[in-house]
Amino acid sequence: QVQLVESGGGSVQAGSSLRLSCAASEGSFSRLTMGWFRQLPGKGREFVAAITWTAGSTYYSDDVKGRSTISRDNAKNTVNLQMHSLKPEDTAVYYCAAQIPYPGSERREEEYAYWGPGTQVTVSS
Repeated sequence: QVQLVESGGGSVQAGSSLRLSCAASEGSFSRLTMGWFRQLPGKGREFVAAITWTAGSTYYSDDVKGRSTISRDNAKNTVNLQMHSLKPEDTAVYYCAAQIPYPGSERREEEYAYWGPGTQVTVSS
């Protein structure tokens, strides 16, 4: 069982940067594909970014591509999401998730078996 805990959320002004972090309890973290998803107010959860276990491949949604960077440190069992130029429409609860790697499934919520409780990000204009 993989336990995930997010941190780094908060309230910021539009145009600011924020770094979300996710700590995993599992020793096999380095073999997992890690993803970030978000749930906007009144909407379902959507894909934000993902990184494969070797960090050889990264994936981004069109909404955040060019403004965000996902990275991981397998020695520390952490994955980070650095976001820049934040917009009010980025306001959401951000979730860290982990999956046993399955090529082509990195963007699919249903393929992630482990989830953190989420961290709130609020961007004001």
